Amino acid sequence: MLKEVDKMEEIQDLELRGLDYFIGSERYYKLMDTLITDGIKYIMNNGYSWLITDALIVIKTKLINEEFLSIKLQVNKEKNTAIMLITDGNNRVLYKQYYNYTDAKRDLTLFFENNTLMLNSEY
Repeated sequence: MLKEVDKMEEIQDLELRGLDYFIGSERYYKLMDTLITDGIKYIMNNGYSWLITDALIVIKTKLINEEFLSIKLQVNKEKNTAIMLITDGNNRVLYKQYYNYTDAKRDLTLFFENNTLMLNSEY
């Protein structure tokens, strides 16, 4: 068990330095009856799984009929707070979630279309 914890800390990168490598997806994974891409799996493995889980819960319960969604995480590094905005892609905010504390280090933009969640660079 100790080796697993050490290994997890070794790979976790809250700065998401490898994010620029995701410009498409070779594989898809299933999460909460949704397809997720290699890029989404990468950010989940690096400390942002809470964002993906929260976004999918909202999408699957409140925004189920929307064809396209943009999910933006905006981080205030000075205050260690964040906000998740889910829009229709045309800046019409459909849902807001405030986080009073986060250790997230960067803003993110994700897209949801055809029951697939992806990074904006994988679109």
